[in-house]
Amino acid sequence: MARVRTGVRAVSAVLAAVLGATLAGCSATGGKRAEERAAKAAQGRAAVDTPRWTFAMVTHSGDGDTFWDIVQNGAKQAAVKDNIKFLYSHDVEGNKQAQNVQAMIDQKVDGLIVTLAKPDALKDVLAKAKKAGIPVITVNSGSEKSKEFGALTHIGQDEVIAGEAVGEQLNERGKKKAVCVLHEQGNVGHEQRCDGVKKAFKGDLQNLYVEGTNMPNVQSSIEAKLQSDKDIDAVVTLGAPFAPTAVKAAEQAGSKAEVDTFDLNAKVADALQSGKLGFAVDQDPYLQGYEAVDLLWLYRYNRDMLGGGRPVLTGPQIVTKDDAKTLAEYTKRGTR
Repeated sequence: MARVRTGVRAVSAVLAAVLGATLAGCSATGGKRAEERAAKAAQGRAAVDTPRWTFAMVTHSGDGDTFWDIVQNGAKQAAVKDNIKFLYSHDVEGNKQAQNVQAMIDQKVDGLIVTLAKPDALKDVLAKAKKAGIPVITVNSGSEKSKEFGALTHIGQDEVIAGEAVGEQLNERGKKKAVCVLHEQGNVGHEQRCDGVKKAFKGDLQNLYVEGTNMPNVQSSIEAKLQSDKDIDAVVTLGAPFAPTAVKAAEQAGSKAEVDTFDLNAKVADALQSGKLGFAVDQDPYLQGYEAVDLLWLYRYNRDMLGGGRPVLTGPQIVTKDDAKTLAEYTKRGTR
């Protein structure tokens, strides 16, 4: 699994380097022009002279979800490099997300990046995008529906495999009874994560549904669960913003349950270093945003598609206390 991800990254890096060199070679008269292009890129200007296409990303993110800030950071950096006008909108409700996609189709964007957390809600509007000739790449969630709905490829981690990685970690840590905290009803990716944990975990796993847009509710729900069952020795949250809240809930409940989480941000990195969290599963959201824009640009420029249309994996990667120290500087600048 790790080899697959490393291989994709390596191929991507080599491809980007080769194309960058090709572009410089095709349009430049020598090394001086290449140096000028590099200087422009360093100043936050485009490194290419392809048309200024408009790409839109429409996600299922709720308000204030820091995970999607990191995705956008990656997308925006690639957009600057590739001379792309980047648009972003989001809504946690599937039907409203679909309306946002329709709005981008009406604007005649040159490419779409879409999440499929609630795939049924997006099926019809993605058919309209295909009919309009707008290339689509799906990211983060919904890989199993991506090809069926006409997307060129999917970028993200396999959620079941990521869940299995968590289950295996819990086994190694000797955990016997765990809770998987789902913060968004109807998100197929979340269900798949918990299913993966349950598949690999040798102990007992229970799902706990909470209202993710109401953090006090998240804390009280986890706290109540831990107070009612003192045998629970692990709590798994499905997003980095929920991990510190789960730690508070465990403290308030007087529970010694270890809190572990999917995804990474600066607070999670700090908590890993201090020992308040056991481990995190990183799917590299920066890479999901960056590669989505870059692959759309490659498609428009040269009809390239990395991996021949098969999903491009960005995770999972288990991050522990030792890893967190190395990654801290990247989490603080919002790229991990």
